Amino acid sequence: MDNKFEQVNDRILACRKCPRLVDWREQIGKEKRRAFRDEEYWAKPVPGFGDPNARVLIVGLAPGAHGSNRTGRMFTGDDSGRFLYAALHRAGFASQSFSTNRGDGLTLQHAYITALCRCVPPQNKPTTLEIITCREYLQCEIGLLKQLQGVVALGRLAYDQVVQLFDPGDGQWNPPGFTHGAFYKPGLRSPWLLASYHPSRQNTQTGRLTPVMFDQIWEKVNQELRN
Repeated sequence: MDNKFEQVNDRILACRKCPRLVDWREQIGKEKRRAFRDEEYWAKPVPGFGDPNARVLIVGLAPGAHGSNRTGRMFTGDDSGRFLYAALHRAGFASQSFSTNRGDGLTLQHAYITALCRCVPPQNKPTTLEIITCREYLQCEIGLLKQLQGVVALGRLAYDQVVQLFDPGDGQWNPPGFTHGAFYKPGLRSPWLLASYHPSRQNTQTGRLTPVMFDQIWEKVNQELRN
């Protein structure tokens, strides 16, 4: 990993700016889920993960209580991660289709995964202030991704925040509202934006987001990267 990414990750790991989130992530790490009671939980902020030369940035909401907050890697160790990495593997962005822990050998090609919030929030609902407080880390990562061509936002909240983040403030920024597959290509000034339903268990088990629907997102990404 590039030294500048390591510096950003060190800042993320040391962050204690949101007392509610600090207390919650550490409480989850102590109480644990019965299935993981013999494991040591990460219970710290979760850095971004992937290729420092990524051409596409994937933005989620926040670590899962017993997924990333347990394993210490984005979308790793829970149903959301299993759904995401299987799709990324099919599309050629991930070296394998599964994600169980930080040492499982998974690598990403041309993709980098991050989130709006780096700490697990109660009920999976960060406050607006917590999102704003964490935004600087996302901005730093975007600034370091020199080959970045596009952003995939997983879920409405991630999409809305990314839209705000890239708004140049010149009155010409007019992306569509959030829907699955919503796409906006502003030209040369900013990366393109692509929206997807979040691969949460609630969405995938109810059929709101199917593997076919998710594969179409990554087919669109590959199409844009080829262009």
